[in-house]
Amino acid sequence: MERAESMPAQTRPPGVATVDPGSVLLPGHDVPLGRYTTVRRLLPQRTRRMVGAWCFVDHFGPDDVADRPGMEVPPHPHTGLQTVTWLLDGEILHRDSLGSVQPIRPGQLNVMTSGHGIAHSERSPAVHPPLMHGVQLWVALPDRARAGAADFAHHAELPRWRDGDLDVTLLVGELGGEVSPARVHIPLLGAQFDLRGAGPVAVPLRRDFEYALLALDGAAEVDDVSLEPGALLWLGAGRDVLAVRGEPGTRLMLLGGTPFEEPLVMWWNFVGRSHEEIAAAREDWMAGRRFGQVADDPDPPLPAPALPTVRLKARDRSGGFRD
Repeated sequence: MERAESMPAQTRPPGVATVDPGSVLLPGHDVPLGRYTTVRRLLPQRTRRMVGAWCFVDHFGPDDVADRPGMEVPPHPHTGLQTVTWLLDGEILHRDSLGSVQPIRPGQLNVMTSGHGIAHSERSPAVHPPLMHGVQLWVALPDRARAGAADFAHHAELPRWRDGDLDVTLLVGELGGEVSPARVHIPLLGAQFDLRGAGPVAVPLRRDFEYALLALDGAAEVDDVSLEPGALLWLGAGRDVLAVRGEPGTRLMLLGGTPFEEPLVMWWNFVGRSHEEIAAAREDWMAGRRFGQVADDPDPPLPAPALPTVRLKARDRSGGFRD
């Protein structure tokens, strides 16, 4: 998914509220994506840039696309990250410069690893379902993995189970003795929770992970904080359990991982470590080097925006600058 903003983390979204020392409510802000889609960007923000290695969270929909083209994101590049795409409604066709052509539907997972460089496009098929609703996330690759080969994996089957009034789908990582087939390069968790009853549910957590909870559908309450769809609640680290109360039919996504200590420079669709690295990636993309071509896509590749006139600086996961 292409970042429509050059440097979205430089602008603090309105309404960021501190709830208590261990949790922060991040309501996000709307960003146009491609020609027809608006997403709610929840990470990065000035007050919180990462949850573990999760460095980018876009929530889109639910949108009525019955009489609209739906998602239309032309070929664009990525470096230094993995994209994780998850749909609740709709269908998107993924194409990339490895030659992958893969539709994704609700309940399926796409994981694309950019390594040193990859290009892809994402589009709704000409004939598509009337609703579109989902999330796309980025995982920052650790230094040992970010210069490796590009890869794409589609997972039609994922671990699913019921625990009392909670239905769990495990996207990434380990939970409840289950292990996702999705390959990642750093301890990470991504799981969808579907609440079946109004009573509270409890989910065991790892104290060495930091976590955040994304509201997808319905209303929920955590730490006496009400969560509405499209809001992200930063939960911090050091917790043994997550206690959630919500109305039946509420859908939530839990994101977690070990704190990512490497400083990052994020600009447009690139995740790097220095201004020079980002500038080189931009130059290669504009020159038609490194990233390959997305075959059979009807539109030309997106041009990269101009680099800012100031030097890009590395930030840590809390938003502070790093030397």
